[in-house]
Amino acid sequence: MDIFAKRLKFLREKKKKENSKYTQGYLADLIGVARVTYTAYENGTKQPPMETINKIADIFNVSTDYLSGRTDTPNPEERVSVMFRSGGENLTEDELEHVEQSLKQYRELKERFMKEKARDEKKDK
Repeated sequence: MDIFAKRLKFLREKKKKENSKYTQGYLADLIGVARVTYTAYENGTKQPPMETINKIADIFNVSTDYLSGRTDTPNPEERVSVMFRSGGENLTEDELEHVEQSLKQYRELKERFMKEKARDEKKDK
């Protein structure tokens, strides 16, 4: 199994532990492919086109470089702390908590948007 397939399966199974809806079929729907095609991606018997890789990266909030094995850091942007970016050493605990909560809400909205976008694209086909 190639690195892309291993990481794809790992990410889906990790997400499935948080939310049981993350089955192969669910992910296939999100990215707009048949379940058997998605299964082939996880098994390493088929490589998705770049557009699909980008969708997968967005869904799991990782870089395409991580998916392809070019880096072992899932999302390099997250390694840069909020404090470093904002000079946040002056932020209170409440402010830091608010920033983290806002980021969580953004990610949830982004996930919902990607799901709706994938459904709309599937309908248009």
